[in-house]
Amino acid sequence: MTNDSLYKRLRRFGTLTESPNDIPDAVFALPSTIHWIRALAILVDDRAVAFQSARIFYGKVQKREMDDRTLNTVCEQLLFAFHQLAALRALSAVSSKADVARMAIITWYYGIYGAASAMVAAADGSFQNNHTATAQQWDAQFPSRGLAMAPFADRLPSVLKDDVANGLVPVRARGKHPLTNMPQTPEQAWGCIAEYLSGTAKWEQWNCQERIKAEAAFKDLGVDNFRSGPAKAMRDAAYRRRSIAFLQQASRYRGKANYRDAIFLAYGKTVAPRLEGLVDDLPVVLEGFTAMAAGYCSLRIGKANWGPFLQDLDENRSLSMSPVALWS
Repeated sequence: MTNDSLYKRLRRFGTLTESPNDIPDAVFALPSTIHWIRALAILVDDRAVAFQSARIFYGKVQKREMDDRTLNTVCEQLLFAFHQLAALRALSAVSSKADVARMAIITWYYGIYGAASAMVAAADGSFQNNHTATAQQWDAQFPSRGLAMAPFADRLPSVLKDDVANGLVPVRARGKHPLTNMPQTPEQAWGCIAEYLSGTAKWEQWNCQERIKAEAAFKDLGVDNFRSGPAKAMRDAAYRRRSIAFLQQASRYRGKANYRDAIFLAYGKTVAPRLEGLVDDLPVVLEGFTAMAAGYCSLRIGKANWGPFLQDLDENRSLSMSPVALWS
C-alpha cells in the first residue's frame, strides 16, 4: 500500500463495489448530511410540531372503525417508532458522537418508517411490506392530500423535468440556502429543504434510468442513452410513476449511511466535532414526526382506544421514556 491516505486511495482507485466517481466527495457529502437534519430540526422547533399541535392540524379527521388486527398494527408501529426515539435519545448522550452517528441515522430512519406505517394503517387499513411501497402509500394518503405537517409536507408529483422545476418554485420561494452551508435561521433552513428535495429528485431520475437500462425492452432498442424517441418515452413513463415526498427523502438519507463506503462519517480529523450537532438533531426531528403520527392516529382510532393504549404502554414499558409525556 502506498503512503497515500485511505481517502485519497478510494478517490483514485475506488473499490470492488464502487468506481472512483462513486466515492463521496467529502466537501459536499458530509455537510449535506449534517445540514439537512439541522434544517429539519430548526423548522420542527419553529413550527412547534408537537402532539397537541398535530391534534389541531388534524382536527377534521374522523374516527375510523377498524378491526382488532388493524388497531394492533397502528399501536405496534407507534411503539416501534417510540422505541427508535428512545434509542436516539440514548445515543445522543454518548461522549463521542462519531462512534454512533451511522447507527443513529439508521435508527432515525426506522423511527420515521414505523410512524409512517402507523399513519397508513390508521388511514386505510393497509400495511406495506417494503420501504418503497410504504413511501408511496404514505405520500398518497398524506402529502398529496395536504395532510402532512410542515416541514414534512413538501412533495413533487413526479420526477419529470417540468414537474420538478414547477414543484420546486413554491418550495424555493420560502428561502434559498446551499446545503454546503450550515443553516441558522428558518429561512435558511427552508433553503436547505428545497435543495435536498431537488437532489432527491435527481437521485430518483438516475435510479429510473439505471433500472430501464437493465430491461430487455431497452436493450432491444440497441441504444445506450435516452435521446431517441422510444428510449425517452420509456424514461418519461418511469419518471411519471415516481413522486418524491418526505419518506423517499428519508430513505435516500438512510441509504447513504447504511450502504455507503466506510469513509463516510468515520474518517477525518474534523468529522467528529461536526457530528456533535447531527446526533443531537436526529431525535428532535424524529420526535416531531412521531408527534404528527401520534396526533393523527389518536384521532383515527378514537379516544376510547387511545387512552388505554397510552396507559398500558406507560405502565408496561421497559423504556426510560414516557409516552404519556409526549403523546397526551
